[in-house]
Amino acid sequence: MGELKLMKGNEVIAEAAIRYGADGYFGYPITPQSEIMETLMAQKPWETTGMVVLQAESEVASINMLYGGAACGKRVMTSSSSPGLSLMLEGVSYLAGAELPCLLVNVVRGGPGLGTIQPSQADYFQATKGGGHGDYQIIVLAPASVQEMNDFVGLGFDLAFKYRIPSLILSDGVIGQMMEKVEVSDYKPRWTDEEIQKISGSWATTGKTKNRERHIATSLDLQAEKMEEHNHKLQAKYREIEKNEVRYEEFQTDDAEYLLVAYGSSARICQKSVTLLRQKGIKVGLLRPITVWPFPSQRIAELANQVKGMLAVEMSAGQMVMDVKLAVNGKIPVSHFGRYGGVVHSPGEVVEAFEKQFLGGK
Repeated sequence: MGELKLMKGNEVIAEAAIRYGADGYFGYPITPQSEIMETLMAQKPWETTGMVVLQAESEVASINMLYGGAACGKRVMTSSSSPGLSLMLEGVSYLAGAELPCLLVNVVRGGPGLGTIQPSQADYFQATKGGGHGDYQIIVLAPASVQEMNDFVGLGFDLAFKYRIPSLILSDGVIGQMMEKVEVSDYKPRWTDEEIQKISGSWATTGKTKNRERHIATSLDLQAEKMEEHNHKLQAKYREIEKNEVRYEEFQTDDAEYLLVAYGSSARICQKSVTLLRQKGIKVGLLRPITVWPFPSQRIAELANQVKGMLAVEMSAGQMVMDVKLAVNGKIPVSHFGRYGGVVHSPGEVVEAFEKQFLGGK
């Protein structure tokens, strides 16, 4: 068993990055995720592991620093919150187009615009639909606990390098600010230059020598036919990720006659809602997407053959519900319940919404 600590979700992101052997963090402060960089600065990993921690002059600068570090085969990351991620999206599209691995963290706040510093899940479209320009995807992990904030740092990096793709931890102000007991990961050493050459030498810009050719990290090709060929390659990779990397969790779905679908902090709330509904004799289950891209469409489609209806619960005006509806493909009714602008729903509100939608308000 690993070392147990009582930590805030944002703090454990920083702790996990150091322990994983990350090479660099480049970011810019914004509430409610500023503790990530503050914790890294307090830990001073440059004195122990050699990890670089830098506050850039802006979000635009930080994402381009990520591009440079990732192009060298380094394990680099950034974090921000909603409007900060919006500023990074051009760079994220460049990273995806150049097939450069990195880790992004979004601790989502209410919007649109500057909005509020309170929790939200209204960045789902931004994260899962390629919020920047062009036909691209990134892997999106949605933690529902402080433990998963820890675990998904390593998983996010591993998937990023496995597929040469940016990975994103899509959290929110609830998970980022709450404190829980967490089993932190063991320390791993940073990769040596020799290990980087062995792992990433086929694409990383490690320089031309008599023993290796140079590599150029770019997403630019002015010939449309070659750009289309590159896009076909990317799309084939995305289909492979959809085939192999779908993750989800089920709660009391074996005998369920209705289903709640929720991710992140909303899923934690919905677990209690399921308990309350079952106390009333209503057989309800919960499916929690852990990867919101790739989305567990196949499993939701299978459950659509079992249940009478589904309620998508999210802290937004209705974004994930679109993917639920696509998966269900009209077989059964799909409804949505959400609070937004930074308001967090209660288990009782979810129960009331379910009863109104499916039981005529009983």
